[in-house]
Amino acid sequence: MRARPTAFVDSERFWVELYERGGNSGSGSYGKLAEFKAEFLNRWVRDHDIQAIMEFGCGDGNQLRLAAYPSYTGFDVSPRAVAMCREQFANDKAKSFRLVSEYDGERAQLVLSLDVLYHLIEDAAFTEYMHRLFASADVFVIIYSSNSDVGQAEGMPEVKRRRFTDWIDVNAPDWTLVNKTPNRHPFSGDAKTGSQSDFYVYQRQKDGWLRSRHGRVQRSW
Repeated sequence: MRARPTAFVDSERFWVELYERGGNSGSGSYGKLAEFKAEFLNRWVRDHDIQAIMEFGCGDGNQLRLAAYPSYTGFDVSPRAVAMCREQFANDKAKSFRLVSEYDGERAQLVLSLDVLYHLIEDAAFTEYMHRLFASADVFVIIYSSNSDVGQAEGMPEVKRRRFTDWIDVNAPDWTLVNKTPNRHPFSGDAKTGSQSDFYVYQRQKDGWLRSRHGRVQRSW
């Protein structure tokens, strides 16, 4: 269910109002799309012995139900979304949730951005988000998003397609794309059954190698 606000003002207000109206994180966080995302992320966390994960844009928490993370902190702009997550995971001491405005420089081995970038309409909001995303990660950043500035969605002012890899090439030179995994369910006209988002994994480069619990391996794509 997406209880859309009556008018689009800006990115943050759109999502705050959507959750206040009883909306959710959308089809990408449910069903087979959520299962695909969880399978990829859980495997990456396990194979690379990740102990601490942060996410900017945790949404309603439904995607997180499928996660197997040792320690997780989720941030969101929506007070209602944060409250929903805290309620769902009240008995899970490994998970905590805060407003983005409460972020205070914390860091994690892995930082996630899942279906967020194309909802950052304002260039200033996109730039601030990207700087925070990479500054807060010690080893990996995983982005799940479309990566094209063509094919803008008509009648959806909350969507702006971006080629975010160009921004990273210029503004995050210490990070290297080490894995790109296409969506198992590519978009074919119905957002409930397919997505334009793919996985992009970036690693902070210290010695040019991708580390895993199984030893040193070169790029995985």
